Amino acid sequence: MKLALVGYGKMGRRIEEVAAARGHEIVVVIDPHVKEKISRLGAEIAASFDAAGATGATKNLGEADAAIEFTQPDSVVGNIQELSRRRIPAVIGTTNWYHRLDEVKRIVETDGSRLLYAPNFSLGVNIFYRVVSYAAKLMDSFPEYDVGGYEIHHNGKKESPSGTAKILVEKIIAEMRRKKTPVWDALDRPPLPEELHFSSLRVGSEPGAHAARFDSTADTIEIKHTARNRDGFALGAVRCAEWLASEKDDGVQRGVFTIDDFLEDM
Repeated sequence: MKLALVGYGKMGRRIEEVAAARGHEIVVVIDPHVKEKISRLGAEIAASFDAAGATGATKNLGEADAAIEFTQPDSVVGNIQELSRRRIPAVIGTTNWYHRLDEVKRIVETDGSRLLYAPNFSLGVNIFYRVVSYAAKLMDSFPEYDVGGYEIHHNGKKESPSGTAKILVEKIIAEMRRKKTPVWDALDRPPLPEELHFSSLRVGSEPGAHAARFDSTADTIEIKHTARNRDGFALGAVRCAEWLASEKDDGVQRGVFTIDDFLEDM
């Protein structure tokens, strides 16, 4: 498979390594700072989208069977527009753009393209979601247990809370009738009974940790996922790109998918 990398930060470089180990070829890198970051890749395959989003792609982009995008929230929709226009199946790892999901769905469906997005591509995290969802469903019948949580990431992460934390809280609230409102900011008052407080910490080199905490006066149950490195995220993104690329010419449904669709198919 020939891949385009849109974004060549820490995740982009790890994806490059994982993709190569699985026998794939990187045909283009889209990053405005690619000349500063490029390592094993040849400069001849480097390119960059313009500041408006994504209109200056090079001929190499057309060779890609799929693209993997890890950039910034303010550029992701423009990147999606360009990839969709070219009908390049796109795996989107950037988060904090989901308020524009309806717009993105219209773009992808109009172009007849395919896109898969996830706040977290780790298989372990997606199993973690399911475990926490089940625990929340059980705990809803036991008001003795309150629920909250926290997430920790490296001090270079630019958004807070993480996209993974937002999905985790959505899943808890979906299963607990007594919890309706997430609170992400610092609290200088007791939380209301219907509020779920979830905090963020940014420190050091932590690749990512998320925890759901069910607490009573008698005991605490904490369910936690901790990433040791970026390998799991990169592998999941590459596996999803393989899935999109293998399906793109088989007459299957076009449109926007999530990692749940990939996992169900697997």
